[in-house]
Amino acid sequence: MKTFRIVWLGQLLSLFGSGLTTFALGVWVYQQTGSMTRFALVLFSGSIPGVLLLPVAGLLADRWDRRFTMILADAGAGVGALALALMFYSGHVQIGWIYALLVFSSSLATFQRPAYSAAVGQFVSKENLTRANGMVRTAQAMAQLFSPLLGGVLLGFLKIGTIVFIDCLSFGIAVLSLLVVRFPALASDGAGLPRQDTWLKEMTVGWSYLAARRGLLGLMLFLAATNFSAGLANALIQPLILSIASPRTLGTVLTLAGIGLLIGSVVMSTWGGPKRRILGIFGPVPLAAVGLMLAGFQPSITLITIGLFCAFFTLPFTEGSTSAIVQSKVDPQVLGRVFAVTHVIAGCMAPIAYAVAGPLTDRVFEPLMAPGGRLAGTVGAVIGVGKGRGMGLLLMLVGVAVLLTAAIGYSIPSLRRVEEDLPDALPSVLPALPILPQPIAVLESA
Repeated sequence: MKTFRIVWLGQLLSLFGSGLTTFALGVWVYQQTGSMTRFALVLFSGSIPGVLLLPVAGLLADRWDRRFTMILADAGAGVGALALALMFYSGHVQIGWIYALLVFSSSLATFQRPAYSAAVGQFVSKENLTRANGMVRTAQAMAQLFSPLLGGVLLGFLKIGTIVFIDCLSFGIAVLSLLVVRFPALASDGAGLPRQDTWLKEMTVGWSYLAARRGLLGLMLFLAATNFSAGLANALIQPLILSIASPRTLGTVLTLAGIGLLIGSVVMSTWGGPKRRILGIFGPVPLAAVGLMLAGFQPSITLITIGLFCAFFTLPFTEGSTSAIVQSKVDPQVLGRVFAVTHVIAGCMAPIAYAVAGPLTDRVFEPLMAPGGRLAGTVGAVIGVGKGRGMGLLLMLVGVAVLLTAAIGYSIPSLRRVEEDLPDALPSVLPALPILPQPIAVLESA
């Protein structure tokens, strides 16, 4: 756990810096263009590499030294952040280059994600997996909590290039934290998991592993459906708030929502979640759905804040329980590839949601809810009309979709009973290892 905490702290600081950049870029693009579509393209550029590169990233997470993979990814993302900062410092800013650099940095982060997720199982026993994943989610919650608040303040007196440069420094700290530790050996020697003769065949191992286990496959398909809804909500939240408030207010609202995320993460890491982890996935969904519907109901900062607080509070329970199920049921030798497949299945829906959210808002829902629009006299009489009301209506519909998706998912027996039907793949106790530096090996021996 000592080694895990050092790695966790470095990743926390990196998440914090990236949160500042994400907030600042989103505000800058929306204020410069006034286009929901342009804003959604920022999110799209940051997510599409995950769909395209995760199969390769998952394979490398299993074949390469995971510590080396994380170092390489964090260092490369830091270089991308530095290039973005220099572009703003030079004064020659082009939105197209912002998208390109976001794609580059996101591509490097794609290789880091399955390596980090799979490495968690190397550090802790299966009884502590939920708590360890709760710590990972707590780091994300802390970044979400403080980054928007500080970002809203910093935008008032710092140039955006300086904010991005802070992100570059945070990646450097993350790399240093990885250089001073060594990772424990895998708990499994991979017996019964033959190595394929080509990389293409090896990349299909994760899919074959899931396809042979209906419960895990059903869980991934459920995540795909909910991620599409989450992607729509994620694209709508910032423009919805900016339509009625300033960037500083936006930072405050996202910070208060982040408090909900942090509280949920602390509860999850302390409690460990329900004994049946599947209940940790489906149980919080009604609260999340109500929160999204409340956030879109009226152009009120108070209602939006309460709604987002409730929705964000539920995330650590669903995400921590999902990761714990996968980590405890999948052999560690293929865990990186399985995580890659799960991220592709679930994550491919987010870029699709980002791609459709902008045009759907600008061309359909906002005109419908404008004064004199087709829904102004009916739905508009309840939730209001004018700028941002189309986004509010769409966010309410997302809440309804989340609730229906959970009801359908829980009605499927193989998904509901995935923990009972599949055997555990991890031992109860893992050996403790000292924190010592070790040479970086690029490839594990065959």
